[in-house]
Amino acid sequence: MFNALRKMFQSAPPPRLAAVPDGTRYYVIGDIHGRLDLYAAMVDAIEVDDAARPAADTHIILLGDLVDRGPDSAGVIARTRTWQEKRNVRVLAGNHEEMFLNAFEKPEVLRHFLKHGGRETVLSYGLSRKQFNAMNLDELFAMLPQLIPQSERDYLNDFEEMIIAGDYVFVHAGVDPTVPLDQQKRSDLLWIRDRFLDHEGPLDKVVVHGHTIFDKVMDCGNRIGIDTGAFRSGVLTALVLESDQRRVIQASQKDNGPVEIFQGERAD
Repeated sequence: MFNALRKMFQSAPPPRLAAVPDGTRYYVIGDIHGRLDLYAAMVDAIEVDDAARPAADTHIILLGDLVDRGPDSAGVIARTRTWQEKRNVRVLAGNHEEMFLNAFEKPEVLRHFLKHGGRETVLSYGLSRKQFNAMNLDELFAMLPQLIPQSERDYLNDFEEMIIAGDYVFVHAGVDPTVPLDQQKRSDLLWIRDRFLDHEGPLDKVVVHGHTIFDKVMDCGNRIGIDTGAFRSGVLTALVLESDQRRVIQASQKDNGPVEIFQGERAD
């Protein structure tokens, strides 16, 4: 009887922690939004970090929104393409990449894009402010295909919508919590907000996402938000996943000073 009572009051084993596949290491970078300075520092920090640790099958994932708002979207894209030549770097489509590509379709769509950070993107491709200010919308629309070549647009168009690794799924904005992962709509993966953020129950996998800005990494158990608003806060965040461990690397610039790297062993 004593043994039976003891079994009744024994504490349950701790729940299994979410993990990526054995032998892998994932560096997941949040929304960059044209901050090439922070991104370049993050690339260097990741290279140093990975080299200092035991050999692993290393994966790098960018959560989308490489472009708009910050000063050098073209530079961020160029740096990503260079990095991909030597590293397994995969890029998710963000809503700002979608707006960028749609801006080539008609002037009114371009107008919407320019109001949401697209002006900075267009300028980063070599158009001067004087030239930009001298053009009306129709003139800019006509010039856009010459300013930004088809090869660049094809590259952006090939960005992925979802990546799964072990117990994690990586997307730009989030997922519809009422729909299985294999039935998600692109519009939700790139744009969803409240229906996803307000969901407190379990999801098919732990969702790592950007899109919504938080002051710090937001670990809610069922999801982890890592968009720390690089374009306005000066803080770009990468979540590092290895086995069932999580840690954070941040590239930070304050008051126009030098970019500094900070690391932490927890993601919350």
